[in-house]
Amino acid sequence: MRRRPPSHTSPKRSVMGWQSATDKVPRIIFISSSGNSTPMFTRPYPPLSFCFTGLGWLVLSSILGLAILVGLVRGTPLPSWVRMLHVHAVLVGGVAQIILGGFLLLISPSSSGNRKDADSHPISFWAMNSGLVGMLMGFWLHQDNIVAVAGLVVMAACCSVIYTLWNRARRIWTSSLSQAWYYALALLGLVGGSACGEVLAFGLMPESAGYVRLAHIHLVVLGFVVLAIMGMMHHILPTIWSRPFVSSTLAQAAIVLMPLGVAVLIGGFLNSSVPVEMVAGAMLFTGGILWIGNLLGTWRASTHTGSAASDHLLVSTFFLLFTIILGVLVGANSLSNPPRLPYGTLHLVAYTHMTFVGFIVNAIMGACSYFIPIALAADRVPNTKKRAPYRDQLNTIMNRWSTLQIAALSLGTMGLGLLAALTWNVPLTSIYIHIATWTSLGLLMTGLVLFSVKLTSVVAKKPDTLRTAQTSTDELKLTA
Repeated sequence: MRRRPPSHTSPKRSVMGWQSATDKVPRIIFISSSGNSTPMFTRPYPPLSFCFTGLGWLVLSSILGLAILVGLVRGTPLPSWVRMLHVHAVLVGGVAQIILGGFLLLISPSSSGNRKDADSHPISFWAMNSGLVGMLMGFWLHQDNIVAVAGLVVMAACCSVIYTLWNRARRIWTSSLSQAWYYALALLGLVGGSACGEVLAFGLMPESAGYVRLAHIHLVVLGFVVLAIMGMMHHILPTIWSRPFVSSTLAQAAIVLMPLGVAVLIGGFLNSSVPVEMVAGAMLFTGGILWIGNLLGTWRASTHTGSAASDHLLVSTFFLLFTIILGVLVGANSLSNPPRLPYGTLHLVAYTHMTFVGFIVNAIMGACSYFIPIALAADRVPNTKKRAPYRDQLNTIMNRWSTLQIAALSLGTMGLGLLAALTWNVPLTSIYIHIATWTSLGLLMTGLVLFSVKLTSVVAKKPDTLRTAQTSTDELKLTA
């Protein structure tokens, strides 16, 4: 048999310098449910393990968030440590874990060597999730030392994944480092925000705890999550639409303005300077307008008919711009003393969840709708010629009820804003408040349940070849 000569052609590159996920997808290995017991750390833990576990944390923390909101509306708020459980389960267990898993999928390992070993991360996976459980236990027990030590474990796991990502990315960016700084800033935001959290937990700077807390929150949310999602969208959407951005200049300007605006905004928070925050808001708004304008132009010029992935991602960009506008209005409201409109806890919850649900959750659902069918098809159907029909079946499942799913999630998010606005005119005991509360919660849960059902169906859907082979194996066992 003749051996195929090695190929020396360079991989295709996207706008951001990454090769397309459709060109080269790492083989995904799932934990076997057979009777053979395998040591925990010798089992393969691929990038999808991070994504699926992160989605599980999102669902659990969402249920806790519903209880917190109901308590606020009824005038019986839950203890502050419950809110800490909700926030850290969402950001650490859910969002950060999904983003890191998505980057591991997006930047595949080298084709040389054993791909299974190269793309399995058992220690990082268990350190991140067990460390998070330890943090939550520490919040529950009011033991800051437990939170601090467990946080160090989570931080070490994140740094391990970041180190792996950076080593993989260096071979791709060997010829061009034009975008490396952007992702370096995003990953440094995660490390810096985590370090600020450790300072808080260990009580190292009690006199500046308020400023450290602001840095902790905004470095993680703005410096890492927002920038990382925008970078991922910058790669995914042109691939989905099968065409590059209509204007690389607009794309580059937005990529520069957004992290610069985030840096100025964090500086304004740390200095308690509302004018600086307003300037940062103007920079973010300008970058957002350029970003959305370029996306819409590319979308209109493409022949793509729409999908759950692209629709979720497009809707998330509008929520990002809307949140920026709301942030500028909140800053303008605080310029007068007292503020023109009262701004309490419920208003803060509504404003922040415009970002968390409207932007982040929509973007995560869109990215998962794109990545998961590709990754599952690459794992379950090794033959590339036979892979496309199975991938199309998975995409069909993910695209079911997408309009209802996106509408429910978006209207539920806007309903939180309406709920907060109603408190300016009616008391919390009003029937309108209760109607708005339960309607918003019902819509949010509808979108979340629809996505969970589709995700479960995709995981359970096996290609016909696997199903036939499994049936034959079962028949042989019965005959024996």
